[in-house]
Amino acid sequence: MNINQLQQEIIDYSKELGIDKIGFTTADVFSELKERLKRQQELKYDSGFEKGSNEERTEPRRLLPEAQSIISIAMAYPSRMQKDAPKSTKEERRGFFCRASWGMDYHHVLRERLQKLEAFIHEKVEDAVTKVMVDTGELSDKAVAERAGIGYVGKNTLLITEEYGSFVYIGELMTNIPFVPDTPAEDGCGDCRKCIDACPTGAIVQGGQLNAQRCIAFLTQTKDFLPEEFRTKLGNRVYGCDTCQLVCPKNKKIDFHIHPEFEPDNDIAKPKLKPMLTISNREFKEQFGHVAGAWRGKKPIQRNAIIGLGHYKDKTAVDELIAIMNNDPRPVIRGTAAWSLGKIGTDQGFAAITKAMEKENDADVLYEMEKGLAFREVQPIKE
Repeated sequence: MNINQLQQEIIDYSKELGIDKIGFTTADVFSELKERLKRQQELKYDSGFEKGSNEERTEPRRLLPEAQSIISIAMAYPSRMQKDAPKSTKEERRGFFCRASWGMDYHHVLRERLQKLEAFIHEKVEDAVTKVMVDTGELSDKAVAERAGIGYVGKNTLLITEEYGSFVYIGELMTNIPFVPDTPAEDGCGDCRKCIDACPTGAIVQGGQLNAQRCIAFLTQTKDFLPEEFRTKLGNRVYGCDTCQLVCPKNKKIDFHIHPEFEPDNDIAKPKLKPMLTISNREFKEQFGHVAGAWRGKKPIQRNAIIGLGHYKDKTAVDELIAIMNNDPRPVIRGTAAWSLGKIGTDQGFAAITKAMEKENDADVLYEMEKGLAFREVQPIKE
C-alpha cells in the first residue's frame, strides 16, 4: 500500500464529498491539552457536558488501540442570512439561535460525510480500522483540528481557519493507517483581545481559557433556573451566543453559503417568542428537531424565550405569562414566568404574581415570585 498515494486519494475524495478542509495528524497523546483540562477542572470551569475522562479525551489510543493517525475535516457554515432576516416588532418579538444552530444539525451532516470517507478507506484497505467522531466523542475536535493544520484555536477558544474564519464545523476519523501528518497550525491572534473584552459575561478569562459556567452559549443549554446575574446578559438569545465570533477580526467579511444543508430557515433561526411558550413537545420536534439547538429539548428554549420577553418588556405577553405561571407543571418555567412578569412591570402582572403566591408550594418558585414583585420598587408602573 502506497500511503502517500492513498492520502492524496482521500484528499481528492473529500473534495468530491463537499468537505471544505481536511488534515492529518498522529494519534499521539495531546499532552498540553491534558494539562489544560486538569487546570480547568481545578478551577471548576468545565461545563459538565464533556464526555469521558481526561485520559480518554487526550489519549486517542484509549478509544482506538490500533490508532496511528487522525483525519480532521471542516465544513463552513453561513454567518449571515441571505434573505431579509425577520425583525422583531412590538407585537411579535423574536429570539435567535446562534449561527452554529442554523440549518440542519451539523452532527448528522458531518457524520454522514465522515462515514463516506470511512467507507472509501475500507474499500482501499481491507484491514483498515476506523472510528468516526463529531463533537459528541471524547476527543477534543479543536485540538485535533489544530494539530492537523486545519486552523488554530483562538483566544475565544474557537477553531479559526484561514479561509472560513471560525464559522466551521469540525469532526474526525481515527484509523490504524500511518498517514503523513500535516504541520500544526500556528496562533494568529497576536495581541488582539477583542473577544475577551466583548464577552458579555467575562467568560473568556484569558486568551484560550473559558469559564464555561459563565459562558452564555453554555447557559442557554442548562435546564435549571438561570442565575439572575446572567438574565439581563441573555437578551433575546434562545440558544447559543455569537458575540466572540462576531467581534473577531478573522471573521470580518466571512460569509460562506457552500452547503444547502446549513442554510437557515429564517423563522426557525429567529423564532417568534410568544409561540415558544405554549408549543407542545410534538410541535417543537416538528419545527426545531432538525437543528443542533434542539438537542436539550424544549425546556431550556422556553425558559430563554420567557426571559427574552422580559428583556423586551413585552406587555402583549402578560396574559400568556400569567397562564404559564399559574398552570405549568414545571417549577423552572413557572418561576421564570413570574420573574419575567415582574421585569415587564404592569399592574396586572404584579397582581397576578401576588395572587399566585397564595397557592404556590415550591420554594424556588416562591423565591422567583418575590424577585418578580421586587421590580415594582425599582421601576415605574405603566400600563
